[in-house]
Amino acid sequence: MTDPANPPIDPAQGKPAGGNPPPPPPPPPAGGAQGQDPAGPPPPRPGENVPQGGLDPTQVFASPPPPPPQQQDGSKQAQDQGPPPPPPGPLPSDEELKTKGYDDEDIRVLKEVGDYRFGTVNVALSNDQITVPTHPETQFDEQMFLSLLRGSISLTRDEKWRIIQAIPKLSQFQIDELKKILEEEKRKFSDLSPKHLLQLQKLEQKHGEDWKDLQSITVQQGAREEEAGQADEIRKQLGL
Repeated sequence: MTDPANPPIDPAQGKPAGGNPPPPPPPPPAGGAQGQDPAGPPPPRPGENVPQGGLDPTQVFASPPPPPPQQQDGSKQAQDQGPPPPPPGPLPSDEELKTKGYDDEDIRVLKEVGDYRFGTVNVALSNDQITVPTHPETQFDEQMFLSLLRGSISLTRDEKWRIIQAIPKLSQFQIDELKKILEEEKRKFSDLSPKHLLQLQKLEQKHGEDWKDLQSITVQQGAREEEAGQADEIRKQLGL
């Protein structure tokens, strides 16, 4: 039976179930499009070829992003009105934590997760091997953008890859809006009460493995392209 004081986090949506503060929805497709046309070809998957000049932004999502969750009633919202987790490090006494607004479930989870806080898994990862395509029409901090993207637990592995491939065709406004959405998602999950930390940790670990998978796929694709280029050069030298 689900503990009403600790509603589960839905991995498919990347957000706590019940009345907890919802994260923002995934970034909408550029240009107001509502996702991939079901009658058209499926969007490419990581490692597949991308058209010259970048992926069309309307192909980022395999299905339309869900609408923002509806506002829940006050009784459900009251389930998670506790303070955000304290900084990592030695915990104060139970009595002191309770004076700061933490309940027994918060304290239990804090002791179980140790120094984990939302974002801890993401910080331990890197952007190595993930290449941002050339984007002459926009200016932004590529590494910061990738770090925000890899830390999202609302986007799937394939959606993250397709967002990267669509960067050459995104406007400055769209890039800036994506950054705002990803930053807001990070803030909202960080502000959830400690009782959600175990579930967030599992989600972060899953998405961290997905990011490592993207890095491996990128390395393999680069090796295939290098081999194909070498084969083409040999054929040219042989006059074939």
